[in-house]
Amino acid sequence: MSDRRILVSLPGAALRDALLALGPLPAGVEQLEWKLDGPPPADRIDLVVPPYMGAAARLGALEGVTTRLVQSQSIGFDDVPGALPKGHVFANAASVHETSTAELTLALILAAQRGIPDFVRAAGEGRWAPARHESLADRRVLLIGYGGVGRAVEARLAPFEVELTRVASRARSDEQGFVRGIDELPTLLPNADIVIVGVPLNDSTTGLVDAAFLAALPDGALVVNIARGRVADTEAILAEAESGRLRFALDVTEPEPLPAGHPLFALPNVLVSPHVGGASTAMMPRMARLLREQIERMLRGDTPLNVVYRS
Repeated sequence: MSDRRILVSLPGAALRDALLALGPLPAGVEQLEWKLDGPPPADRIDLVVPPYMGAAARLGALEGVTTRLVQSQSIGFDDVPGALPKGHVFANAASVHETSTAELTLALILAAQRGIPDFVRAAGEGRWAPARHESLADRRVLLIGYGGVGRAVEARLAPFEVELTRVASRARSDEQGFVRGIDELPTLLPNADIVIVGVPLNDSTTGLVDAAFLAALPDGALVVNIARGRVADTEAILAEAESGRLRFALDVTEPEPLPAGHPLFALPNVLVSPHVGGASTAMMPRMARLLREQIERMLRGDTPLNVVYRS
């Protein structure tokens, strides 16, 4: 191991406490608190962890700071290339949020399929309102996006006895069978009862869920967006939702947050959660384990995990 001091900046007490709960930091490792909301506390910080929310807007604070690794608390990094000053190595938080995001995905699907929002509204009015709703069992589910989150969703769908079609950026085969290419969507969408959108946001996926995409779906289909708001055309979603032809469960929207009184909030066939896929009690312990691994790899001189961008 190196005998050099390693300085780690953390954005707050919650992550610090979760990290220390794993045991004392290795010798030579020092930590300080910096939310990237003011001047840097040192001109060299070996490992910088930005805040979880709104991190991209603060990355400019790293201008002039020497780092070895900037460790994000998020999986997505579409807003990083335009915000991170030159000379930094950026890692995302793969392994931290997949399980919680998959949990929320299944919760949204089950709530929409089994009419939970209707029951909650009826109960709030003091009404007993039995109804027969759609099952998840035997539904044809199209899973678009087959990274870590997609695989976690797939694993949790398995006990529900669905007919699952997986879609990735290109066609391929794996141990589970055939994965369709995204270019096949025009022929896949008309047969889907439920569409789960979990693609990364990039030039090719921005606006993927547009009017033509939605028009290809059969009446009554459920569209679940757990990706990024800009993957979908909000006006196209609103048009289909207001007509009552399609149903939606959205953890992400464009704009985000949705303005107060936005018409999507009022529609009974739209379920909106406020971008909370990874926001569970699993986050801090898992983030702390990833950070501890990065620190130990840095001490050994090993390559860090999850490097997704170099500025």
